Amino acid sequence: MDEEQAFKEAVISMGDLSGLVDDMRKLGQDKTRQFIYSSMTARISTAGIIAGVLLTLFGIFTATILYLMKDSGITATAVIGNGLFVVAGGVLLTYSILTRETNKKYAMNKIRAGLYSLSIGLFLFGLFTSAVTYFEVAELFVPVASLMIFILPAVGLFLYLSLTARDRRK
Repeated sequence: MDEEQAFKEAVISMGDLSGLVDDMRKLGQDKTRQFIYSSMTARISTAGIIAGVLLTLFGIFTATILYLMKDSGITATAVIGNGLFVVAGGVLLTYSILTRETNKKYAMNKIRAGLYSLSIGLFLFGLFTSAVTYFEVAELFVPVASLMIFILPAVGLFLYLSLTARDRRK
């Protein structure tokens, strides 16, 4: 074949390039969506970490203030009642840290991170209810029983998740 005929045959054998153009356009859109999603997820995770730390600190500071005001008739239950802020902050902080992607680790699956958060929340709530019942009830077995009810499932769930974990390193 001469040069012109060879060029025509080459163009015919390549076929229609519009499919390739569409595929490249979709690939570009997918990368853009992925970038937007990952940056939005990072912002949400950052906000969750900040809110979790602030909630935890708020609970600790208000409990400390109320404890120092104990001469003004404030009960121990009122002091410990601020533990709910620590529980909520701990749960939010755990979830936000686990769902955050870093340079070295991928983000954890949201359901799995939620289960870890539930485990931490149950553990902290067990400590909270145990402390409240310790100051309200004269018998010591009641705080131990309330601690046991929440700590056992929390530890069991945490162990299950820890033992079935996959490597998230990049």
